Amino acid sequence: MMRALYTAASGMKAGQTNVDTIANNLSNVNTNGYKTTRTEFKSLLYQTIQTRTTSANGEEKPVGAQVGLGTRVASTTTMYTQGSMNASESATDFALDGEGFFAVRGADGETYYTRNGNFTWAIDAAGRTMLTDVEGCPVMDRNGNAIYVPDGVTAERMVFQQDGRIAYKNAEGEFVDMNQQFGIYQFNNPSGLEKLSFSRLQVSEASGQPMLEGTNGTIPSKVCQFYLEGSNVQVADEMVNMIIAQRAYEMNSKAIQTADSMLQTANELKR
Repeated sequence: MMRALYTAASGMKAGQTNVDTIANNLSNVNTNGYKTTRTEFKSLLYQTIQTRTTSANGEEKPVGAQVGLGTRVASTTTMYTQGSMNASESATDFALDGEGFFAVRGADGETYYTRNGNFTWAIDAAGRTMLTDVEGCPVMDRNGNAIYVPDGVTAERMVFQQDGRIAYKNAEGEFVDMNQQFGIYQFNNPSGLEKLSFSRLQVSEASGQPMLEGTNGTIPSKVCQFYLEGSNVQVADEMVNMIIAQRAYEMNSKAIQTADSMLQTANELKR
C-alpha cells in the first residue's frame, strides 16, 4: 500500500509537468515561430516480487511477478513542423518555408538561432542602419556579419530575394547585388536545441553543430518577405490533451486517497 502512495505521487508530479507544458503551448499560440512541445514519459524501475522459479516445489513458472514503481518525465520534445504563413505589411518581416533557422548575435557576442523573422532596422553605435531582431540583436549573414544598409541608400530601397540574397535599388532604379545573403542554418536534431527567451535557440550537444544551408546535403529554405511564420500550436489538440492530462492527474490523486483509506483500515484492525 505504501508502494501505491509513492507510485501515484510520481504520476501526479509527471502529470503536473504535462499540464505545465500544455499551458505553455497555449500561452504561445500567437508567438511568431513558436513550436509546440510534447511531454514524453517513461516508467520507473520494477520491483520483482516473484521470479519464474519461486514455486513451492521448485518448478519453473512461465512468468514472474513484477510491480512497477511509477513514472517520470523522460523529455519534452519540440515538434518542428511548419507553422502557418501570416501576411504582414512590414518589409522587415520574414518567414522561412523550410527547415532553416535565422542566426542572430546576442549582446554577449554568442550566436543564437530563431524561427521568428520579426526583424526591424536599428541604428548602431556608429550611426549605421542594420537589420536586427526586436531586441536589437543583429541578424547575421552567411559569413557571420551584420546586415547594413549601404551609405547613401535608404532602408526602403533594400531588396530581399527568396533565396536569401540581399540587394538594393540605386537612384536609377537598377538592382545592385550586395554580395550578401541571409545566414540560414539547419541542425541534425533541432529538437536538441536549448530554448531561451525571446524565441531564441542555443546550440547543444544534442542538437549537433549548425550546418549552413546549401552544404552537407541540406535543402535551402525559402525566405518569404512580408510574411511571419505563426505558431504551429493546434488549439483543439492542446485542449484535448489538457483534458486527458487533468483526468490522469485526478486518477492518480484518487489512487493516493484509496491507498490512504486502506492504510487507515489496516491501522484500525488492532483496536
